Amino acid sequence: MVPNEPDSVFERGSLSRQAIELVADKWAILILYALSQGTLRHGELGRRIGGISQKMLTKTLRNLERDGLILRKVYQVVPPRVEYSLTPMARDLMGPLSRLCIWAEEHIEKVKAARAEHDARSGEAGTKEG
Repeated sequence: MVPNEPDSVFERGSLSRQAIELVADKWAILILYALSQGTLRHGELGRRIGGISQKMLTKTLRNLERDGLILRKVYQVVPPRVEYSLTPMARDLMGPLSRLCIWAEEHIEKVKAARAEHDARSGEAGTKEG
């Protein structure tokens, strides 16, 4: 890379690529998208995001907090209450991330049809469920 040139996402080990990796995970995307609709508690996130284990939810929340994308607020009450919300940096990300989630919901039927057509043409049984 040339000095003073923007950090390219195409460069191995670049900081820009590392930034993409922050949200290149389905659980991170779903957690951020859920939090874009408001502050949630751990259990609320778990119920909202079908199929995520408690262990994976906790791990992903910790990573997102470490990366500066979510805020974890602990209330000193009995029993303890913890809430999660987006940071300003994560709110900046929600435009493209929301569009990605909406695109997925709007196009899944076309994706399933394309897979079926491909599998029929190639004589393969589908190996992934959509």
